[in-house]
Amino acid sequence: MVSRRLIEFLVGVFIILGVAALFLLSLRVSGLSAYSAHNTYKISAQFSNIGDLKVRAPVKVAGVRIGEVTGITLDKKSYKAVVAMAIDKNDNNIPTDSSASILSASLLGSNYISINPGFEDEMLKSGGVIDETNSAVILENLLGQAIFKPKDKKK
Repeated sequence: MVSRRLIEFLVGVFIILGVAALFLLSLRVSGLSAYSAHNTYKISAQFSNIGDLKVRAPVKVAGVRIGEVTGITLDKKSYKAVVAMAIDKNDNNIPTDSSASILSASLLGSNYISINPGFEDEMLKSGGVIDETNSAVILENLLGQAIFKPKDKKK
């Protein structure tokens, strides 16, 4: 028969492993990443509406994460959101005529930036700006338009 002390010890180890697993899972889900300033270069883009885009949101090309959002500010002249991004130096082949869109990971998911590469031979360098942008699609606006849109009356 197994002693009571051994059972209590095993239960304690099991609880510690469970707490450690929850901690690792929360780090993974929170979006904390290993992007650091010395492994990246900075680019930016302006958007009319960023929806629910947050700092540390992923930046993707063809669904592959190549960077993250590092800052969001408001341009006081144009009243557009300026989104700063850190791109991994290994992925420094983004053409200058590329476009950026804010997409949603799922219906209720968080937003991310998707870069659609262009065809120029010249690549974006640190401090580069993506000129062609597509703002976030706001679900509430679409629902409001669908519900409150006046119906055409046939005579």
